[in-house]
Amino acid sequence: MKKIILALGLATMAASAASAADLPRSSAPYFSAPAAGFNWSGGYVGANLGYNWGKITNTGTNPSGLEGGLQGGYNWQNGQFVYGAETDLQLSGADDTFAPFKFSNPWFGTLRGRAGYAFSNVLFYGTAGLAFGELRAQTFGWTESHTNAGWTAGVGAEVGFAPNWSAKLEYLYIDLSTSQFAITGVSNGYSASVVRAGVNYHF
Repeated sequence: MKKIILALGLATMAASAASAADLPRSSAPYFSAPAAGFNWSGGYVGANLGYNWGKITNTGTNPSGLEGGLQGGYNWQNGQFVYGAETDLQLSGADDTFAPFKFSNPWFGTLRGRAGYAFSNVLFYGTAGLAFGELRAQTFGWTESHTNAGWTAGVGAEVGFAPNWSAKLEYLYIDLSTSQFAITGVSNGYSASVVRAGVNYHF
């Protein structure tokens, strides 16, 4: 009897093993690879629109107005550190009148270095460099203009929202050196704050 029970037990185990072998095998869990981070390296071009407000030294004028223009630059990326250079050229509607004098800043531009830290597609950066632009004075039909060079510094944040596209928000402080104006009889210069938003296409 013991031999019969043992034989039945062995047969049952063999049948169970055979049935398990016939069942389809479940595949191992599949995890997709994480999406690659935004690549900040390379050249880019773009456009921006913003507002600037400032003051003219040795006068009571405080020009302000819309500004907009084009920018271009190149980035290098080492891990999460991003650094590069950027230049831009802006048309400006900033002007103001005080007493008989009207001062305006028809255009300006910058040539800056940039350095920042990227969290994948989000880049926070600081920037500083050369600023240049025109300062124009007018009174009683007399117009005098000087192109001055100075310095600029600021901060910004840029977000990559598509493989080749990014949007940015930036603040710059611009200080153009003074020039002697015959129209006022004193040295006048322009310093201003600029806030602007822009979009870039990356090559």
